[in-house]
Amino acid sequence: MKALSDMWFAEGFIDFELKKYTLLAYLQEINRYFNENKLYPQLGDVIFHYNNLVAFRDNKQFLQQHFPKRLTAVNMERLQLLYEQMIADDELMEELESILQYALQKMNGTIKEGTEIYEFVEDKLNITPVGLIPLDSQEGYMLLSDGRFSDTRVYRYRLTIFERHDEKYRGIHTDYISTYTRSLTQTYPGIKRDLIRHRKDLPNPAVYTVETDLVFPVEETLLPVAKRCLVKYITVSGT
Repeated sequence: MKALSDMWFAEGFIDFELKKYTLLAYLQEINRYFNENKLYPQLGDVIFHYNNLVAFRDNKQFLQQHFPKRLTAVNMERLQLLYEQMIADDELMEELESILQYALQKMNGTIKEGTEIYEFVEDKLNITPVGLIPLDSQEGYMLLSDGRFSDTRVYRYRLTIFERHDEKYRGIHTDYISTYTRSLTQTYPGIKRDLIRHRKDLPNPAVYTVETDLVFPVEETLLPVAKRCLVKYITVSGT
């Protein structure tokens, strides 16, 4: 995938036409992945760049008071902007404004397309507990099955809590375990029993199935969406 540097719009020769074609080449490749129903890491990447532009734009008042400044780094934890001195130039600021407005508009359209795919996939997922769920469901197994109806991919999951911008967020970490071929005897409860029998460190695990009729790329789309939906499901259900 064509990559943009974190501050592509303010690096090197700041020219609207040059930055325009740099951006369009990047978004063209992002859209090519979206056309193949591949969401990640592309969607996350374009959202990251969009947020960088918004952060720069929202510091416009600071820039007007302290310019000339040039964005040199982004503190990923708190999105703090760092600046170093450069020659004041009104034309340069106007060029940056044009680049920002154009890029935000184009990126917003691409993000909307990716979000529509995400929401479509999310709507087609069905999450169901397998058997009784223990009081502690922070760790367990996710059984992912798609529209091919032949295999079930098993992932061990662990919910996490991290802080960002003075807020707490719930995340999820998964490790691929194995793939089971589905049959009349290889049912979801059977897979759960097999996992318990061979993985003694989780004697009473929470197990959830995530099923869909879709046949989409697993690593790039189904798995990332399934993980986020499972976090939401567990949070809402309180298990």
